[in-house]
Amino acid sequence: MTDEKSEYQNAESEALGPSSSKVDTMDPSQAVNLEAITSNPISLNAVGQELTAEQKFIILRRMQMDDLKDLDDLPVSASIMLERISELSEERAREILEPALKEFDNDPNFPVEVYDLIKMLLGHDTDTTFNSSAIGKKFEVSEKVDEVKAGSDDESLGYDYFSSVFDYSLQLRTEAALIYFWSPYPEVRAVTDPYDDPSIPCESWRVYLVGIIWVGITSFINQYFAQRYPAITLPSSACQILIYPCGLLLSYLPNLKIPLFKGRHIMLNPGPWSFKEQMLASMMVSITSTPYVEGPIYAMKMSSFYGENWVSWGFQILWGISTQFVGFGLAGIIRKFCIYPSKSLWPSVLPTLAVNRALLVPEKGENIHGWTISRYGYFFIIFAASFVWYWVPGYLFTALSTFNWLTWIKPDNFNLATITGGSSGLGFNPIPTFDWNVINAVVYPLVYPFFNVLNNFAGAIIGFFVIAGVYYTNMYWSAYLPVNSSGTFNNKGESYEISEILNDQGVLDEKKYQEYGPPFYTAANLVLYGSFFASYPFTIFYTITTNWSDIVFAMKSLVKALMDFKRSSSFGYDDAHCRMMRRYKEVPEWVFLLILIISIVLAIVCVEVYPTTTPVWGIFFTIAINFLFLIPFTTLYSLTGYQLTMNVLVELIVGYALPGKPNAHLILKSFGTQTDMQAQDYISNNKMAHYAKISPWSAFRVQVLGTFINLFISLAIINWQITSFEGLCTSDQPQKFTCAADAEIYFSASVIWGVIGPKRIFGGLYPLLRWCFLIGFLLVIPCYFIYRVLPRKYRSYWQPAIIIGGMLNFFAPYNLNYITMGLYISFIFMYYIKNHYLTWWEKYNYITTGGLTSGLAISSVVLFFAVDYHAKTLSWWGNNVNSNGIDGAGDMPLKDISTAPGGYFGPRKGHFP
Repeated sequence: MTDEKSEYQNAESEALGPSSSKVDTMDPSQAVNLEAITSNPISLNAVGQELTAEQKFIILRRMQMDDLKDLDDLPVSASIMLERISELSEERAREILEPALKEFDNDPNFPVEVYDLIKMLLGHDTDTTFNSSAIGKKFEVSEKVDEVKAGSDDESLGYDYFSSVFDYSLQLRTEAALIYFWSPYPEVRAVTDPYDDPSIPCESWRVYLVGIIWVGITSFINQYFAQRYPAITLPSSACQILIYPCGLLLSYLPNLKIPLFKGRHIMLNPGPWSFKEQMLASMMVSITSTPYVEGPIYAMKMSSFYGENWVSWGFQILWGISTQFVGFGLAGIIRKFCIYPSKSLWPSVLPTLAVNRALLVPEKGENIHGWTISRYGYFFIIFAASFVWYWVPGYLFTALSTFNWLTWIKPDNFNLATITGGSSGLGFNPIPTFDWNVINAVVYPLVYPFFNVLNNFAGAIIGFFVIAGVYYTNMYWSAYLPVNSSGTFNNKGESYEISEILNDQGVLDEKKYQEYGPPFYTAANLVLYGSFFASYPFTIFYTITTNWSDIVFAMKSLVKALMDFKRSSSFGYDDAHCRMMRRYKEVPEWVFLLILIISIVLAIVCVEVYPTTTPVWGIFFTIAINFLFLIPFTTLYSLTGYQLTMNVLVELIVGYALPGKPNAHLILKSFGTQTDMQAQDYISNNKMAHYAKISPWSAFRVQVLGTFINLFISLAIINWQITSFEGLCTSDQPQKFTCAADAEIYFSASVIWGVIGPKRIFGGLYPLLRWCFLIGFLLVIPCYFIYRVLPRKYRSYWQPAIIIGGMLNFFAPYNLNYITMGLYISFIFMYYIKNHYLTWWEKYNYITTGGLTSGLAISSVVLFFAVDYHAKTLSWWGNNVNSNGIDGAGDMPLKDISTAPGGYFGPRKGHFP
């Protein structure tokens, strides 16, 4: 035993540095050299010598590591945590837990049972008569470990860990160590380590080679097919799988030293392709969705839309760079709110970490309830199953995708189709789909916490009844239209033709407008807009009130950082990941301020040099309003996974402020929408880098470079398509490049909001919707009162901002099909399995969603080129039944328009608003 302990300590000393024969539990760097510390197997007997064997096993059980096959070969995380708990004093543990109890009081993600245990421990009598080690005598692990494992459940060991204090000192130190040295959240512990190895290759030349290649490929595919309907995309979840073999291939290059200049050199092969390299390359590719300006550029430049000849390369570059990088500038400023706090969980980034760890991080053998398969093997089984299965609902039996089986009973029953239909109805169906593409389209049931999905479902159900009420009472003439369409209609129930109200210069012709009439919205669209209007004031004030102390602390820290540029941005944050990241140089605030200033200058040049009809104050206004909403919106997003965008609010304000200026609408909407989205993308990627221990400068460089490459490739494809594609953006384009889901939408929105204007629509046709802003503000008061009076264990299930989000996220064009199956799956995985089989959940949950999503993404690309690009239809009952009847037709209203006075509904001609 002595030799084994000495061997471990020597390895640890080498890994941590010459002055660290033991772990410094007060202020650890938590840096190790994995090669040194894992040179020999680490036995349970060699670590935590102050602990009994039973105490060690209790700690392993608390960390979900009690199912290890071989306790003579511990994972590094287990050995390090056992040492830290062993060395941690009770006094220091209390110093850690006391502020943690206050910090996590209103945290919806912090486990309730852990919070209650910490509260119990801190309130426990700690006088000298208390036996702080009451669970047994010390004994040799090698002799007793089988006996301990045989009785490893709580009952057989004679304790209930979370509901009783059976070993005050051990439980106190264990909970403090998990919070201080690792993470308070099991979700984060499942995809991170309580240490960092700075020697692992990270920002190597291989990252840039692989990253640039896949940024180019992904940008080309995504932009090339953006105007096709249906579009095809290569998502980042698929790219990280494709990056992996490229990195492995480069690791077989010879180990040569390549000279550069001034004595500098690079290694042709710095070693095996590493987890950090994989993460950094994945991060570079993750920002390669099409730039927001691409749709508006088509709408402004093409002759079939506005035909603005001045929309040149120079204008597009200025516009593209400024919109893409304003968000970067704001993101750096608000890092203190949404990256450094441990409460900013960012559940959306965890699957990427989990998949890349499964691909590249070795693991020890485990037997978890009979499951012995590794993460790597499990991932590829799920990946293959998902790849194969998608061909069934995607091509062979498409009725399984939109499984509107209730309408098959009586296809011509209007009410049945309206209420239960999955194609054009509201989707009230207990078993609506077997397609992961539908299940995972909006709600991400294996990523977001169960309370998120539950509140979304509650909001969707409320939205369902409100929409049905609006529709069946014919409120605002909605019964003359389809119930759940996202389109706009004229007063005869036909699709609204924008060209009918414009003159040859693309300007509103008042005479034509008074003849043709205003656009009308469906019942679902009315509820959607009302929910949007209510959500903006509600979200900002409710988030501020429920997270007041965190926001105030971050604001004070931000002011101090701006006054002292030399101070680290993470100053004041002392969780494990912040401490580990201190060894890496931060990107200072002035860099982001400089990016913000340059972006604003380019935006001003863009609107002043070119005839955009856009005032400069509009640029400042949209950026200011984004900054105002960015903090509460991103805080909510980081805690819950719920994302709210600014597009509707910006459209409304710009429409009122600049009526009759569609170009100004398109330009200011791009700043108003893209700023927050780009900022949130950058922040979420940096949180991922934070978890993976990637230098902030490295993350900054690859994202800036990837954004530039993506922008210029997209602009090149846009201009090539406009000049070379015959019939582009026409309904009969041979390869289906009709622009129906992209440029056409931007054009129509610019006419409705920029040419006709919201004053006519919401001031004249739908005045009630304007009151939704006040309703949203007033709802803050009762909702906050409910939040305060609810017991803590129920608070996480009370998320009214997400409830409102459920009302606007799942209709027009979505429906309950997109949330119902997600609720079932979320309950099983994110509630039941997580609460009853946490060890299994930590190991396999995020790998499950990563495998399902990656397999589907690759399969959809293969399916598209194999059978969709040149249509090869498969006609049989299983592919036709879901499109039969009223639900499949999708355009039948409740009321017959021919019965309306004059053969049309709404205001009378000559009295249009």
